This record gives sequence, C-alpha cells and structure tokens, in this order.
Amino acid sequence: MAALVLLFVAAFAGWRLLGPATAFDGDRYYLYIRTGSNFEQVVAQLEKDTVLKSPAAFRWIAERRDYPENVKAGKYEIRKDISLVDLIRMLRNGRQTPVHLVITKLRTRETLASWIGRKFECDSASAMHFFESKDSLAVYGLDTNTLMAAVMPNTYSYFWNTTPSAIFKKMYAAYKAWWTPTRLQEAQQQGLTPITACILASIVEEETNAQSDKGKIASVYMNRLARGMRLAADPTIKFALQDFELKRIYDKQLKVESPYNTYLHPGLPPGPICTPSPQTLDAVLTAPKTDYLFFVAKPDFSGYSNFAVTFKEHMENAKAYQKALDEEMAKKAAAQKAAK
Repeated sequence: MAALVLLFVAAFAGWRLLGPATAFDGDRYYLYIRTGSNFEQVVAQLEKDTVLKSPAAFRWIAERRDYPENVKAGKYEIRKDISLVDLIRMLRNGRQTPVHLVITKLRTRETLASWIGRKFECDSASAMHFFESKDSLAVYGLDTNTLMAAVMPNTYSYFWNTTPSAIFKKMYAAYKAWWTPTRLQEAQQQGLTPITACILASIVEEETNAQSDKGKIASVYMNRLARGMRLAADPTIKFALQDFELKRIYDKQLKVESPYNTYLHPGLPPGPICTPSPQTLDAVLTAPKTDYLFFVAKPDFSGYSNFAVTFKEHMENAKAYQKALDEEMAKKAAAQKAAK
C-alpha cells in the first residue's frame, strides 16, 4: 500500500513537472519581461494574468534551476500545453519569440518611430531620439532627411528588447546588401547615387502604381533635371504640407515654403518622400532614355499616363484628363444627390 502511495505521489509530481502547466484560455500567452526585471516581478506578472496553475510549483522549480539569477528580458511565447520544466528552460535560456517588423511604404521617420514604439520594448520617443541624432546618423553617412532612404521595404526580424540603434543597424545592412555592384553601376550610368536614386524613386512611387510607367516617369524627371527645369512634382507638395490625402493640388498650395516643394526649389528634394519599393527603385535604375518632359494621367482612369515631349502636346493631354475628371465628379455628385 505504501509503495502504491509513493507511486501515486511520484506520478502526480511528474505530471506537475512535465504535464501542461498553464491556466489561461486560448492557445498561447505572450510574456513580456522588461529590461532590468527581476524574478519576483516575473512571478508577479504570471500571477496577475493567471498564467500558471501553480505559481508555487513554478517558483520551486525555478529556484532549483537557478532561474532567479538568470532572468533575461524579452518577449516569450508560452504555449497552452507547455510544462513547467520546459517553460523555465525557455525563460532561463532566453529563447525569445521573434518580433517581425514589416516595412511597406512609410513616408516619415515619425511614422517609423511610431511603428517601432508599438512593436518593441523601446518607445517611439527613444526611436525618434536616435533618428534625430546627427552623431548617430553620421556613422552611416546619413542625416535626418536622407535617413529614410536606407529603410528598404522588407520584413525584419528582431528580439522585442532590441534597441533603436540595433534595429536601424539591421535595416542599413539590408539596404547595403540590396545595392549590388550591378545596381551601383546602373545608378552611376543614370547620374545618380543610391541616395538620389531613392529620392527620385520615392516621387515615382507616389506618382503611379503602374509598374510599366515608372521608368518613363523617372525619365521625365531626369530630363527635367538635365535641362535645369524644376521637377514640379505634385507628390512633393503633399509631403511639404504633410497632407497625404490630397486628391488635387491647387495654385495656393504650390507656394508652400518647404525645401520639399519642387515647384519652388530646383533639383531633387533633400530626402525621399516615402520608402519606395525595390521594384520602383529598379525601374528608376533601368529607366529608358526618352525625350519626354511631361506626363498626365490618361482620361480613361486606367492608372496609366500619357507622355509628351512638348508643352502644347501635354496641355492637350491635360485638358482631356481634366474634362474626364470633371465629368466623373459630376456623375458622383449627381449620384449622391439622388441617394438622399
């Protein structure tokens, strides 16, 4: 009988140690351990969120596995079926769950800092402090305007407690890797550097979604630069105004004082107005040689553009588009009125 009791006790203890130890609903729980946290704070968090069936058993095993002296900051995925032994081993070894930062099209460093603040232990203020530090950026040959040129759309994986400087260091490494010797040569042949190519590509990115038009639009702007003309790019006005929902640009808005206003200031703006896709960058690097100086959206609203060499031809294209746009807006207004 005594042997049976001992066997039962051993089985129960084994189940406690090796069986499912969690008490939460759902398939998983994410434990965030902030930098500098101690063992008591970890236990308090687990108890507060009712993560474990037996916090006392967790404490008992943790102390025997030397976890209180080896608390490591980070984001940890606790699965529903994890045992106490496996949980403590994971925490003690610092086996964090990666954080994936997905960069698509961003327009400002403030937006990037905000994304980082939502994803990582560091807040947006500390990210902005790094992005506005001349000394930090000078290491990479960048400044506050050109910073976003080194932020390539991609998915970056980090640990939750990664610092802003380490986050950007990985982005910069991906940026440098993208600029292969072939692409560097293509940029040179276009009279561009990686930074100026990105600035130009950012304008093209905002001008169209039609991939087949991107190279031709880039050629328009490079032709204007070569002739000493101002770029007169509407997307730079939106950036200067920090109003990215504008559908139409009016004459009064063309006078906004900003180094990004390419109607007022010659040459490229001082930095990119968004993070262009790799496809748009490649379209700029391989842009065809043309005589085009103008372009305007086609009146069929297909998303493609009509290109012109002369201003007279351009005005004919612009009038056709404006007429189609006015008619479309009139239809929408009539439909809204009829729906009331």
